Amino acid sequence: MNDVKAYAAVNATSRLAPFSIKRRAPNATDVVIDIKFCGVCHSDIHQVRDEWGNATFPMVPGHEIVGIVTAIGSAVKKFKVGDQVGVGCLVDSCQDCSACSEGLEQFCEKGMIGTYNSFEKDKKTPTYGGYSKSITVKENFVLQIPKALSLAAAAPLLCAGITTYSPLMHWKAGPGKKVAIIGLGGLGHMAVKIAHALGAEVTVLSHSAKKKEDALRLGANHFYNTSNQETFTNLNSRFDLILNTVSVDLDWNLYLNLLRRDGHMIILGVPTKAPPVGAFSIIMNRRSLAGSLIGGLKETQEMLDFCGKHNITSDVEVIAMDTINESYERMIKGEVKYRFVIDLATL
Repeated sequence: MNDVKAYAAVNATSRLAPFSIKRRAPNATDVVIDIKFCGVCHSDIHQVRDEWGNATFPMVPGHEIVGIVTAIGSAVKKFKVGDQVGVGCLVDSCQDCSACSEGLEQFCEKGMIGTYNSFEKDKKTPTYGGYSKSITVKENFVLQIPKALSLAAAAPLLCAGITTYSPLMHWKAGPGKKVAIIGLGGLGHMAVKIAHALGAEVTVLSHSAKKKEDALRLGANHFYNTSNQETFTNLNSRFDLILNTVSVDLDWNLYLNLLRRDGHMIILGVPTKAPPVGAFSIIMNRRSLAGSLIGGLKETQEMLDFCGKHNITSDVEVIAMDTINESYERMIKGEVKYRFVIDLATL
């Protein structure tokens, strides 16, 4: 076991602060990664503050991890020292249930093991995330980062990228499809870039008119201000697919009515209250309301390769580790375009 510098919350009301954690020496199938950058996901805030329940402390957040391989186990075949790699939201799963066998480890029937705020298979060893100097991960849960991509800007692809890529692919966004993105934040701006690269006609729906210029710059074809109620009249039955990327409380019925016949609205954000859904909002035009959760390892690698091919990364603001508490407050206020990324050289 090795001592590793990190930042942790010791309880749900504490500030993140310097902390020392233990990382295991590599087993035969492990990869040791020197973490260079780690993205800051809004779910980090939710979990650090125990807003979703079941938080385990001390907690070291971070599941948008990129870095360089510094050591490998004797049986590792996919990676070598010096490789540019990443780790996303999960670091293990049972590997033998039907979901895992289909490459859907995020839906592991025995429970996936999260990169942080989780426990290893022994049910006793806590997992610690990317707000740290290094991490040891099983080879099968490590991903290749295309060399063409900036490491800092690629970090959020490990969560924000795959969270939006997966539903866009599953519901077949592409040429001839009209796709709407609710919200232009960390998830939303990635959804716009990926949907545009897939060839879909992309519309951004936002309550903030000041985001129009950015939406169009990022690849949207259209922008509509949802603070204007005429938007919902003018866009009635317009879209094949809507991705709801926000976690704020919205009237989902208004947005469901924007779907065409057989259209789908996919929930990616987690609102604080359970929104009521009227039966007629779905019955009419045979609409569907669904959800999506990151992606499996195979699909995540496909996403990274797709982003490498199309030169897609997140718009990021690189921060020092000791500014993380202030950065959390800025994120809550929406004062970031569009993802904070921690430079671990500052830890």
